[in-house]
Amino acid sequence: MASWNSIYLDITYQIFGWIAFFAWSISFYPQVILNFRRKSVVGLNFDFLVLNVTKHSSYLIYNAALFFSPAVQRQYHETYGSDEMIPVAANDVAFSIHAVALTLFTLFQVLIYDRGNQKVSKACIGITVFVWLSALVCVILAWPKHSWLWLISVFNAIQVFMTAIKYIPQAFMNFQRKSTVGWSIGNILLDLVGGLLNFAQMGIQSIDQNTLVNFYGNIGKTILSVEVVLFDVLFILQHYVFYPVKNEDDPTTLEENVTSSLLTQEKPELKNV
Repeated sequence: MASWNSIYLDITYQIFGWIAFFAWSISFYPQVILNFRRKSVVGLNFDFLVLNVTKHSSYLIYNAALFFSPAVQRQYHETYGSDEMIPVAANDVAFSIHAVALTLFTLFQVLIYDRGNQKVSKACIGITVFVWLSALVCVILAWPKHSWLWLISVFNAIQVFMTAIKYIPQAFMNFQRKSTVGWSIGNILLDLVGGLLNFAQMGIQSIDQNTLVNFYGNIGKTILSVEVVLFDVLFILQHYVFYPVKNEDDPTTLEENVTSSLLTQEKPELKNV
């Protein structure tokens, strides 16, 4: 019976993981499509984009190292136990690669579309430079003793920190403008789905192993899930409650239709639900 339970939980874990990967992956496209149709990035905060690139780049380094490197995996098992599962799945790595590519493409859109008088703030530039210089120092410190698990934990901490602050400029700009026009609510709705499923995936893994090590062994992933949910709820409130779109021809309404199209094309059976 235990064996069948383990198989069932493993299947559920994989399904949740790939659904989260799908939701998070397509969450980048409503913003890209909105920018393309408006031929404008006005309303999309540039500080958010720069911080987001740093966040996803750091997360890619962490995921790829822990998933592919035997040395990092050995150090992880020495720290948390030889029987513990590596808390990074293939979908985590695939998501990170895709996320870096799409965030860079969104930055490219900033260069070619109307951006009004928006620009990256000095504070954002300072934070970004400081973070990457700090990462470089950590690489130099880790190299002599081959402290690779510690090093990737630094990149994990960077991505958690970036997740904690990256949404603040966008939320504040929405507050100042009293509008979410130009900011993709489709991105937020899909991001919320991915965050909840990712958290559920970690819970299933803990049930299977009868331990909470998956939460504190990969604390970055745990905090990430909580932060994503909280910020997504804030943006949903801003869009639908605080600053609702009143004009049916508004670009944000157009973007919501794009999101609906993406979802109905992928799962046509849910069209009339």
